[in-house]
Amino acid sequence: METVTEGKWDGLPVKLNDGILQTLAELNFTHMTPVQSACIPLFMNNKDVAAEAVTGSGKTLAFVIPVLEILLKREQKLKKMQVGALIVTPTRELAIQISEVVGGFLRRFPQFSQILLIGGSNPAEDVEKLKTHGANIVIGTPGRIEDMFRRKADGLDMVNSVKSLEVLVLDEADRLLDMGFEASLNTILGFLPKQRRTGLFSATQTQELEKLVRAGLRNPVRITVKEKGVAASSVQKTPARLCNYYMVCRAEEKFNTMVAFLRQHKHEKQLVFFSTCACVEYFGRALELLVKNVPVHCIHGKMKHKRNKIFSEFRKLKSGILVCTDVMARGIDIPEVNWVLQYDPPSNASAFVHRCGRTARIGHQGSALVFLLPMEESYVNFLSINQKCPLQKMSPVKDVVDVLPKLKAAALSDRAVYERGMRAFVSHIQAYAKHECSLIFRVKDLDFAALARGFALLRMPRMPELKGKTFPSFVEEAVDTDAIRYKDKNREKQRQKQLAEQRDREATRPAPPRKSFVRNKAWSKQKSKKDRKRKMAAKRKQDEDSDVDEADMNELLNDTRLLKRLKKGKISEEDFEKHLTAGAEEDV
Repeated sequence: METVTEGKWDGLPVKLNDGILQTLAELNFTHMTPVQSACIPLFMNNKDVAAEAVTGSGKTLAFVIPVLEILLKREQKLKKMQVGALIVTPTRELAIQISEVVGGFLRRFPQFSQILLIGGSNPAEDVEKLKTHGANIVIGTPGRIEDMFRRKADGLDMVNSVKSLEVLVLDEADRLLDMGFEASLNTILGFLPKQRRTGLFSATQTQELEKLVRAGLRNPVRITVKEKGVAASSVQKTPARLCNYYMVCRAEEKFNTMVAFLRQHKHEKQLVFFSTCACVEYFGRALELLVKNVPVHCIHGKMKHKRNKIFSEFRKLKSGILVCTDVMARGIDIPEVNWVLQYDPPSNASAFVHRCGRTARIGHQGSALVFLLPMEESYVNFLSINQKCPLQKMSPVKDVVDVLPKLKAAALSDRAVYERGMRAFVSHIQAYAKHECSLIFRVKDLDFAALARGFALLRMPRMPELKGKTFPSFVEEAVDTDAIRYKDKNREKQRQKQLAEQRDREATRPAPPRKSFVRNKAWSKQKSKKDRKRKMAAKRKQDEDSDVDEADMNELLNDTRLLKRLKKGKISEEDFEKHLTAGAEEDV
């Protein structure tokens, strides 16, 4: 690690508490990073702060230290149920990470308590923890924090607890203000007191000023920290010590190439990003099979309860592979990540920057590599212009072995692998169709057959994008895929039971009536039907063009009514004749 020198902690214009300085010394943080030296004095001096700095620049300490200092300087000591600081983050992994940092400092300040409110745990347990132990510092994700505000019926009055709030921190603020979090965030902000200090921290956020205003900042001080040596006109968003590479591969060779790369870097710590949860499930399990003697972990957004445990385990590893979606792209600090690999580019350019930023953090060296198809190479220029993120071309990986037959064999021997592959392929194409940079990433340019070979599929799936297409260059396996069994015996037993029930239903169900389709009728019959239609149209036209006027029509209706009355015995024949004669005389 290179020393990031921006002055020592005792050089700040505001003096830090001795307990904080001692903790910093224990953590071996001898010098401040630029974002820390810029933010801490302002935040401690009653200023609202909107800070933008490259990912991995030490933003967490830039708000944790002021939060503690502000709470320590309160005239009235916080009571058990009084919340003094609220830190909101977009992901549970980032919340866990911040909680660990805060916990390290709180060992010297036992008068304060903190609580972590994130998904994946039982909300009722969180309510009981808050009621029993209270919390002066609340760290969590928007959905769970909002839920706690609605738990008054359970005996928890969070609305009253936050009346004492001194500091609100929105970490990864640009993502918190995305549509997905906006409703929850607005609800939370509605409960908070207006007289507070607010800090927004992110790698890319200050250009969205109207969102900062909505977040409740009063005349914020905007801080933009750039890497040393970056021109003033530039807004480079990746760390200076990050080496960014790209490699061009054909669709059927991409996975083989990545496996060869991972095998050659077995003793390093690597993150592998995919765009969808289904791809993480499929390729993550495939890497467990193909990259031997290396711990492989998978994390994606659809995991509910296992994510926190997997994240903690991977952070402790010296080497290993974490296969993940963009849920791990923001703010996560995993120690000593050597490589960030991107199997496919993310749906937007800013996510590309955040993915790369999981390595080369706070002075460390790190490398990132994205795999591109030949038709996608123009994305390199796009990133250079749009994100000020230049990429170098990496020479092809040597000693690439074809591992796809092994993956096919796994699918043939286990239905779970076969189904995961089909779901991954479908989700990949659907994600590709939604890519923000649609001029470069176009579904119509994809070679579906080559892509399916690269996914080691046994057959092409049924999906709208493939409807009506033929793929002569894709050879399906000569196997009845319905006969492939699950390796998990309980799962296979359940499947066989469902199949038997389905056969029984079909056997007892009455045969549906045979349908007749016009297109299968003889040509002569189809012609006669057309003739009938033509005659009916002509009759309608004749009726429309009829010269019967309205008066004649009324007279005819009156005569009909008289005749009905005569038949029912309501009038006599004399009356009938009289009315008819009267009508005729009027006409003369």
